[in-house]
Amino acid sequence: MTYRIGNASGFYGDRFSAVREMLTGGPLDVLTGDYLAELTMLILGRDRMKDANRGYAKTFLRQMEENLGLAREKGVKIVANAGGLNPAGLAGALRELAGKLGLDVKIAHVEGDDLVARAEELNLGKPLTANAYLGAWGIAECLNAGADVVVTGRVTDASVIVGPAAAHYGWARDDFDALAGAVAAGHVIECGAQATGGNYAFFTEHSLGVPGFPIAEIEADGSSVITKHPGTGGVVNVGTVTAQLLYEITGARYAGPDVTTRFDTLSLTEDGPDRVRISGVRGEAPPPTLKVALNTLGGFRNETTFVLTGLDIEEKAALVREQLEASLKDRPPAEIRWTLARTDHADADTEQTASALLHVAVKDADPKVAGRAFTGAAVELALASYPGFHVTAPPSDASPFGVYTAAYVDAREVPHVAVLPDGMRVDIAPSTSTRELSEVDEPALPEPLDHGRVRRVPLGTIAGARSGDKGGNANLGVWVRSEEAWRWLVHRLTVAEFKLLLPETADLTVTRYLLPNLRAMNFVVEGILGQGVASQARFDPQAKALGEWLRSRLIDIPEVLL
Repeated sequence: MTYRIGNASGFYGDRFSAVREMLTGGPLDVLTGDYLAELTMLILGRDRMKDANRGYAKTFLRQMEENLGLAREKGVKIVANAGGLNPAGLAGALRELAGKLGLDVKIAHVEGDDLVARAEELNLGKPLTANAYLGAWGIAECLNAGADVVVTGRVTDASVIVGPAAAHYGWARDDFDALAGAVAAGHVIECGAQATGGNYAFFTEHSLGVPGFPIAEIEADGSSVITKHPGTGGVVNVGTVTAQLLYEITGARYAGPDVTTRFDTLSLTEDGPDRVRISGVRGEAPPPTLKVALNTLGGFRNETTFVLTGLDIEEKAALVREQLEASLKDRPPAEIRWTLARTDHADADTEQTASALLHVAVKDADPKVAGRAFTGAAVELALASYPGFHVTAPPSDASPFGVYTAAYVDAREVPHVAVLPDGMRVDIAPSTSTRELSEVDEPALPEPLDHGRVRRVPLGTIAGARSGDKGGNANLGVWVRSEEAWRWLVHRLTVAEFKLLLPETADLTVTRYLLPNLRAMNFVVEGILGQGVASQARFDPQAKALGEWLRSRLIDIPEVLL
């Protein structure tokens, strides 16, 4: 029998009803949830500054109020990283909730990831939050002790899936291939409906509706089938699974605290309607260090958007920029960033389509400088600037922004503690077998496609893409669906061509990684997101649509592929 692990949350704010949908839609052994993104840790850190008892995902507690009894009735274990910065607090709140509901539920939690109190000792500076990415073995320890619910702080996203599988099958710490297979399955389902057709490049080929959430049927050797409950919306196919495998990775080696997964070894095959098998995954010993997510308060930010309508758009933009910067000259903000979006059309039949948007964003350590001193100066120009002057929002105060950075510490410096249902504390040792992380050699390229005539069409006519953020870097995966298309893409979409297609990346460091087994490549664009999503460095601060921009760009594609 396979072990069925479902997911009901890909981020803090995902579909609230998904927990009940997953519990009632069909059989499951475990239901997991991922609530923690880099930005979420900053949000929870600010919550905890206001109230030391907070710092966890309150949504999860409300979901359990509605569904804990149902999960208990169906014998489904719950594992989630909703503990955030306070897993012990969430575990306590769950015990109180279970008491109110009259449920006999064994609750455990995993802690040790929070390093903020030791940040200076570990040379991590003075961050607001500092959380190491723990692995799966604390979760497994809790489940082996009979826990019905396990909540954690910052563990890797896949760990909430790997832990239950490792406990169920009794894997050893050095069963690296099995662990790697579970990591691959976990990486696919941890982002919820992105594996079932959500955010999918070829969405027009399917009836998406409201997609169901994904399930990984994991087998004893770590291989798995990705699927969903019957009758739910969306689709699971090789494309949706490929897209999610490429999401927010770098190259062939995907490092974690328990195993380094070789994404260049796995194979995907259709296994029936809405079923994709992941097999052949190889694993290696993990690196000796753990990644630590650091969030600091970077200062204060504010923004204003001027609407420029009709004629002389460039001249209007230059005028208001000159006027505003002159008004701020006595105490200018530390950073001023202007962006003109030419959304205007000539001879437009609506005022909105005749208009362009001039966006100005500022940052400063002083909230007064970035606050009304800035927005007030912008609005004061209303009767003294370009014809048709108006802005999209009234003056506002500045808001604080965060800065995300990643650091690495020796795994032996990080406590990893499983707090069992009876309160017993068990220390989880780091892996005794480690391997320094290194890049794999670039694989041999296939023979270029021998083609004739080409047609200039969008790259997305034949290629899919999925993009996202890792701190200040963007990751953009591109894949095609035939061997002939791969033979063309791998020779055509070089780093140089990528920079031509996406001019915003021209002056940045871009690295290309190849995954021939997926007919895919991944581009890492360093620094395009500034200091991370919370710093709001660009129009698309998490690079979620960077891949769709690339797909929209025109390129000469062989007609034999069209």
